[in-house]
Amino acid sequence: MELCFMDGNQAISWGAKKAGCNFFAGYPITPATSIFNMMLTLLPPEKGICLQGEDEIASIGFCLGASMAGHKAMTATSGPGISLYSEQISFAAGSEIPLVIVDVQRLGPSTGSATKGADGDIQFLNWNSSGGLPMIVLSPVDVKDCYELTVHAFNLSEEYRCPVFIAANKEVSLTRETVDLSRLEIPPVRNRPAAEDGKAYKPFDADLEKPVPDFLPIGSQSLVRQTSSTHGIEGYITKDPDLIRQTQERLDKKIRSGIDTFTFYDEVIRKNSEILIITYGVTARASKAAAQELEQQGMQVSVLVLKTLWPVPEEFIRERAAGFRRIIVPEMNLGQYAREIERVLCDKHVESFGQMNGELVKPPRIKEVIENG
Repeated sequence: MELCFMDGNQAISWGAKKAGCNFFAGYPITPATSIFNMMLTLLPPEKGICLQGEDEIASIGFCLGASMAGHKAMTATSGPGISLYSEQISFAAGSEIPLVIVDVQRLGPSTGSATKGADGDIQFLNWNSSGGLPMIVLSPVDVKDCYELTVHAFNLSEEYRCPVFIAANKEVSLTRETVDLSRLEIPPVRNRPAAEDGKAYKPFDADLEKPVPDFLPIGSQSLVRQTSSTHGIEGYITKDPDLIRQTQERLDKKIRSGIDTFTFYDEVIRKNSEILIITYGVTARASKAAAQELEQQGMQVSVLVLKTLWPVPEEFIRERAAGFRRIIVPEMNLGQYAREIERVLCDKHVESFGQMNGELVKPPRIKEVIENG
């Protein structure tokens, strides 16, 4: 047994180190700054690099450059910083640059309330870049998740050569809990597929059958090209409609086709239940508590906790929701993810209730919605 008392931001930092992260750049912002502080403690003794950019745009740019040079890179921010990251996120998606981005969400819009939690960035994380390419977004519920999902985020970023988001929340990230590190389910660490150095290298040599190209870092013996413009397999800018179409279809397929392998979730299914709460993030804790209290009152309510939000695991959700009459979706926004549930479960009665006032969604509120429905 290896007990540690830590908060979510510390767990994200330790998870990053476990996954092999050796580069961090960021800019101080509440409530993500303690990730920066922790990485400043963890990386230099391991010959890693931790630095502060002059702003958020520079910080994520440092991370992209480090990743292109072969480092495993991570950055962390909150809502205002995520907005500034958008152009570079598009670069990472279109040029297949691995990167882990932590968004410790706080109440918005704009500066909002820096010390109040929310889940107001959920839709933005998926649609934050030009081009409409799919994003991978993982959502931790507690400190244990913060550690484990960070390792998964790095693995997915490396395997699919793409940016991966961790959609944390001020309440998850700054809550301290005791975690038994010896009991965590840590996956084997993965690294991006490598090309053979010293030979002619085509940086985007991939197709629908092999959707992820092999990687060589800038500075290798082989010539390595990178561009943020539409390109062919050799990295040269192109206006050829067929080449552009093939690349766009591949970039879309490589993420969507793997969703079954990285659908992370938790569930509490009760017999004879007709009601299912579909939830994520810190609200999942209130949902479980509400369901348990209702069970003690004789009402059977099941809970499905989604930890992979994007791409939406559609078939998985349909399968899990098949036997239920009512679907309840509570969240700390005005119904952003409920729209996806309504779309996926168009034959079900989906009830969305959102709360965006800086306060947690509490079990009594969830019980009230269920009992009065």
